[in-house]
Amino acid sequence: MKIKPIYIFIILVISYLIYSFTLYYNSFSKVEVKAYSNEKAIEGRLVFQKYNCQDCHQLYGLGGYLGPDLTNVYKKYQQNDVILKAFFKGGMQQMPEFNLTTIEENQLIEFFKMTNSSGSADPRDYQFFPSGMIEQKDKK
Repeated sequence: MKIKPIYIFIILVISYLIYSFTLYYNSFSKVEVKAYSNEKAIEGRLVFQKYNCQDCHQLYGLGGYLGPDLTNVYKKYQQNDVILKAFFKGGMQQMPEFNLTTIEENQLIEFFKMTNSSGSADPRDYQFFPSGMIEQKDKK
């Protein structure tokens, strides 16, 4: 008895679908979604996007290169909201004045607090491997 190639093809397709479903179903059920839990931080992210801050600044090393990376800007200025609000109001060097409302300033600061607490963007803290993988260096 010879098995027809179409039956082999159908069996392989069904096996692939079952395997894929099992693989992805198990992966999705274990994934923890880490989202901003703070409503002000969510709104702050929208303010960041509204004023196109990513055109000049980076978050986690991604974005424009005209301004500094803002991932840990909240920590950099000793968690001082007044200093950050001064930057927002007056700009500096190439940074324009944005005339943010007080509400937008507070939302943006809350966004920077959440971003700061989520990690570090300093590439000197990471070790790069030829395989393309990176990991954080041990702090001594």
